[in-house]
Amino acid sequence: MKLDAEIIVVGAGAAGLWAAARAAELLGKGGRVVLLEKTARAGAKILASGGTRCNLTTTLGPNEAAALFREAERFVQPAMRGLPPLAVREKFREMGVETIEEPALEKVFPKSQRAVDVRDALLRRAVVAGVEIRYRAEVLGVEAQAEGGWRVVLEGGALRCAKLLVCAGGQSYPGAGTTGDGYGWLRALGLKVVAPVPALVPLKSSAAWVHALSGLTVTHCEARVLDADGRILRRRRRPVLFTHQGLSGPGAMDVSEPVARAHFLGKVQGYQVALDLLPDISEEVLREQLAAGARAAGGPTLSRVLATVWDGEELPGRLMDAVFAQAVGEKGGGEKGTPLSQIDRSTRNRLVDALKGLRVPVHGTLGWEKAEVTAGGLALSEVDRKTMAVRKYPGLYVFGELLDLSGPIGGLNFQAAFATAELAAKAAVKALHFSSTKP
Repeated sequence: MKLDAEIIVVGAGAAGLWAAARAAELLGKGGRVVLLEKTARAGAKILASGGTRCNLTTTLGPNEAAALFREAERFVQPAMRGLPPLAVREKFREMGVETIEEPALEKVFPKSQRAVDVRDALLRRAVVAGVEIRYRAEVLGVEAQAEGGWRVVLEGGALRCAKLLVCAGGQSYPGAGTTGDGYGWLRALGLKVVAPVPALVPLKSSAAWVHALSGLTVTHCEARVLDADGRILRRRRRPVLFTHQGLSGPGAMDVSEPVARAHFLGKVQGYQVALDLLPDISEEVLREQLAAGARAAGGPTLSRVLATVWDGEELPGRLMDAVFAQAVGEKGGGEKGTPLSQIDRSTRNRLVDALKGLRVPVHGTLGWEKAEVTAGGLALSEVDRKTMAVRKYPGLYVFGELLDLSGPIGGLNFQAAFATAELAAKAAVKALHFSSTKP
């Protein structure tokens, strides 16, 4: 079979640019790498990421980073160890992009604060390595050839290659060209694809009191998603923002996947997000502090007592109103300015429950247009975690967001894209060299 390239990479996003450049570097002048991109430019999603700043990796070590992928921790470990976050930063430094840390949330950004510098560095690396990039090259399908190799079907023609690397992305940011095309190609090959849903996406709530808090950010907060039976499905300690539609901010977005999945299945009724507004103090200690306040001379208010455990500041008044409303309901029992000595023990206990788990009803997400990543994709059981090779199809490698692999906010998903791309490129080139030396 006459080949148009030794390696074809589909998708010029973060993973595709990294993989194509790495494969071309390893192949050297004797090999040809073609990178196909269906839009008019590479790395459109990179440009929009991190508020156009691009949170390109994390300050965490490889094992800590892998652990944040939850059920996929074991799968992603070889990639994270093979190309750890520090190595990503060093590579970008070599490419002319210095990085800086925002340690409070383990984030790493380009020092310039410009996502375009990250995209341009990846693009330059690919071009210098000799990658042939074809824009407006929309892939319609991929076909395994009986004699070996792969055929990539395009509008008006096809290309043939020995090794095919597919990283066409998920469905988040569809305006950037990531419209889930790759899922159809994989299903056509008989591979298992976990239904994609929006992830790292703001949550919807119809509660009027939530909308009334719009614009309020709770910096120190743990968000927990509860199903209709009250089971905790996911939890994350990060800031939460109240909006006119529900909840946003990294805390809410990091726990959004179970809500999106339940909404997809039509089973989201009864879901709630419980907000622990005082995550640094236990319920027992908080109950004792309120009891001590009730006994103290001078009648300190709840707000004043809480100021001692909330960074020395009072909880925002609007938020305290919501806490009181949830704690006492129609029964009454005081307000935030009421001295604790005038609040009975039962009401104090309900206030503790609300402070440690303010219940926000949620009924869905803001969808693909506002999602930062996709949850779902090619089932990890279909892929060799050490090479990104698809087990059933020699010469096919799938990686990046097209996999059923998503982590929280904080550079984890770019890190996974780069690390899985590195594995795929190395494995594909190694397989090429092995086949060329076989007798």
